[in-house]
Amino acid sequence: MDALNRFDTKTTYRLIRLEYLFALGVSFYFFFQHLGDIRWWAFALLFVYIDLIGYIPGAIAFHRSKTKRIPKTYYVLYNTMHSMATQGAVALLWILLVGNEWALLALPIHLCGDRALFGNFLKPFGLSFEPVVHPKFTALEAAVEPGAGRNPAAAPAPAHQSATS
Repeated sequence: MDALNRFDTKTTYRLIRLEYLFALGVSFYFFFQHLGDIRWWAFALLFVYIDLIGYIPGAIAFHRSKTKRIPKTYYVLYNTMHSMATQGAVALLWILLVGNEWALLALPIHLCGDRALFGNFLKPFGLSFEPVVHPKFTALEAAVEPGAGRNPAAAPAPAHQSATS
């Protein structure tokens, strides 16, 4: 991926997830080193509130929708709550108002876990709120990574090659 080609191949996507897995591992290291120092109600609150605001309302709207199209507000809520910048600001505000504490590890554990373990990143408006393969992405994937697409026979040949090459 680069500034002009904003998509990932399977390999780059896996490498990005691996980076988040490393960050998750570092977060878990500190989590286990300080188990006795964690205020569990604060940890649970910080871990759960992200999805209570950012995911669950959109998931409910999506599953209730006959068309599976939901207002962009749900995407904005998801993206805002699952943003490292937002959660960094929450952590800073928490430190200023409550104090620095190990319960704040809930924030990177949640975000890094979503990305590393589940492959969930920010949601573009043009895609389904819940993961559904977009047919145009299947074609793009087949063109960029021949043989790696979900159904290469259904995808058109790349423009720079003939159908027989």
